[in-house]
Amino acid sequence: MNFFYVIRWKQIRNISIIILTSLAAAMFLYLNTGAMETFLTKDGPKAIYKGKRGVSLTFDILWGENQAVHILEQLKKEKVTSATFFLSGSWAEGHSHIVEKIAEAGYEIGLLGYEYKDYSEIDDAAIKKDILKGLEVFEKLDVPYKKYLRAPTGHFDKRLLSIANNLGFTVVHWSINTNDWKSPGTGPIINSVKDAENGDIILLHASDSAKQTANALPGILKELQKKNLKLTTVSENLVEGKWDTREIH
Repeated sequence: MNFFYVIRWKQIRNISIIILTSLAAAMFLYLNTGAMETFLTKDGPKAIYKGKRGVSLTFDILWGENQAVHILEQLKKEKVTSATFFLSGSWAEGHSHIVEKIAEAGYEIGLLGYEYKDYSEIDDAAIKKDILKGLEVFEKLDVPYKKYLRAPTGHFDKRLLSIANNLGFTVVHWSINTNDWKSPGTGPIINSVKDAENGDIILLHASDSAKQTANALPGILKELQKKNLKLTTVSENLVEGKWDTREIH
């Protein structure tokens, strides 16, 4: 009888060790991958608008190619090595040569959907279809990308957060809007970052409507340097697992 109990105890102990080891491995994977990509809270997935490490210049591209090339040249001239570009799938599809330049420069790439659609005004199926179509373009181009998603018009609701999360994407918004696409002059664009602080995600554009962005970049960089703020990609900004979210209704 004692022999039976010894055998039984050894079996239980071995099973317990296996379970604990599996749980530890799962937790390790979660902390090193999932936790950094899904940004779940007790209230569900939320949009990220600010990180905790450095300042991120983010550029949205929906159409055109002249300003995108000009901005890439200016970034190179200013020796900017960290930036994140959100590309629409339809634009990337027709401008693979510029996408390649962005990737070769070492800049991070996120998704801006496929078409210019207001995700808050279309149904769930249409949102999912647009995201997957954009993702398909990235896969075909074999472009390195992060599973960060920005709503094409900047408008979204809780439905997008849920859909994006189910597809493995994190919705990335911004904390500073330069309104550069309105071409207000380089002065106002530069002034928009004067109150920048650690963790800010700055919205810029590289579509052809952003005619003053490239010329404003030196001034923007100067303002950030005054504050000793380090330029980081979005993923670098969020790398410590710290971020700020906003309630979306």
